[in-house]
Amino acid sequence: MITIIIRTFVLYFTVLFSLRVMGKGELSKMDPFQMVILFMISELASLPIAEPDVSLIHGICAIATLLFLQILLSILSLKSTSFKTIVNGTPSILIDQGRLNHFEMKRLRISADDLSQQLRLKGYPSISDVDYAIMEINGDLSVIPVTQKQPLTPEQMNLTTEPGHLPVVLIADGVICHQNLRHAGLTELSLKEKLLELGVPHPDQIFIAFSDEHQKLTVYPKDSRERLLSAKGGDR
Repeated sequence: MITIIIRTFVLYFTVLFSLRVMGKGELSKMDPFQMVILFMISELASLPIAEPDVSLIHGICAIATLLFLQILLSILSLKSTSFKTIVNGTPSILIDQGRLNHFEMKRLRISADDLSQQLRLKGYPSISDVDYAIMEINGDLSVIPVTQKQPLTPEQMNLTTEPGHLPVVLIADGVICHQNLRHAGLTELSLKEKLLELGVPHPDQIFIAFSDEHQKLTVYPKDSRERLLSAKGGDR
């Protein structure tokens, strides 16, 4: 039992380290190569845990080899577009200027019902609403609607808008997020002053407080389901 616990502990941090080294960008792509790597890492990590006869060192070495292979192929993909195309493939246009691309749909084994379902999930109930539909290399469907179905933008309406700000959480379960305070243009002292204006004497009494894109402070106290609003979330 102790051996299994130790093996699980070591392999858990080995896999965690491997995923961190792979990077967020690699994990977000989830193209065929990344999926194969993740599946193989999970299998290699489970073998030394389930099979005591399998050497722990062998499992770690195999995971390290996959990690090296993944990094190597990622570097080669950055250096060579042709190599990247061979490994990852290319996006496929399923709808081109409103016309169905039957050849690509047949090649990818996608029926009209499958395509219609994916379009509905993207918010387009009719194929006629779509100008372009592109199947990305990670399997996701990118949709560009026809001009009549595209939402209006402030630029098209000749409206002047102010630059927005990144919404950030300032207090989570009574704990102040000091790093986010700087993004919101606040200090700990100014935040506490605004909380006093809202009738909250101490951050410990707050479940969550955040500053939205307009730097408006919204506070949810722990002992109340009602939210408290402050007109200004920043002091700059």
